[in-house]
Amino acid sequence: MKKKNHISRLTVMAFLIALGVVISPILRFEGMCPMAHFINITCSVLLGPWYSLACAVIIGIIRMNVMGIPPLALTGAVFGAFLSGVFYRLSKGNLLFAVLGEVIGTGLIGALASYPVMTVFWGKSDISWLFYVPSFICGTLIGGSIAYIFLKKLARSGLLKKFQIMLGENAYDEQEDILGNAAAIAAFGVIVFVVVGVLTSLFKVNSPVFGTVGTVLMGVFITSGVIYYIANKIKIRKEGSGKA
Repeated sequence: MKKKNHISRLTVMAFLIALGVVISPILRFEGMCPMAHFINITCSVLLGPWYSLACAVIIGIIRMNVMGIPPLALTGAVFGAFLSGVFYRLSKGNLLFAVLGEVIGTGLIGALASYPVMTVFWGKSDISWLFYVPSFICGTLIGGSIAYIFLKKLARSGLLKKFQIMLGENAYDEQEDILGNAAAIAAFGVIVFVVVGVLTSLFKVNSPVFGTVGTVLMGVFITSGVIYYIANKIKIRKEGSGKA
C-alpha cells in the first residue's frame, strides 16, 4: 500500500510539475507569477509540504533553464510552497491557512530572500530589500484566490478528501472552522497593511494619507473577520434552536 501511495504521489507531482511549467507564463511579469502559487497551494493540500517544496524547486529549475527566468523562479516559490503545506496541516485542513502560508512564505520571506540573490547573482543594483514584496504578495493573493476557489469546490463535492486518501495524505472532512477563518481574514488585513507600508517606503511618499489607507484597510479586514465570526455563531445557534 505504501509503495502504491508513493507511486501515486510521484505521478500527481509529475503532473503538477508539467502543469506548472505550462501555465506559469499566464499573467506573469518579473516579480509576479500567480499560477505558480496556484500550483504550490494545490500541491501542498494534495501531497503535503515536502512534496510541494520538491515540486516548486523542480518547476523553478525548469523555468530558469528553459525559459530564461531569473532566480525569482525559486525564491518566489519554495518558501511559500513549504509553508502552505505546513499551515494547512497545523490548521487541520483549513484552506484559508494554506493560502495564508503561501502569502507569508512567498510574499514576505521569499520577497526578502530575493534581494540578495538578485543583487549578487543577477547583478541588480537598483533595488531595495523591499522591492519585491508588493508584487510577490499581489501574485500570491491572485493565485491563492484561484486555488482556494478550486480546492473549495473539490472539498464540498467530497473529491478532495478522496484524492487525499488515495494519495496517503492527511484527509480532513469539509467543515467550517469559524474561528480559523476569522483569524485568517484578519491576518490578510495585516498583510495588506504591510504592503501599503512597503509601497509608501519604496516610492518615498511622505503623505500621511497612505498610512491612513493602510490602517483603514487593515481595520476593514479585522472588522470583517469579527463580523464573520459573530454572524456564523449566531447562525449556528439559530440552527441549533430550530432543531430543538
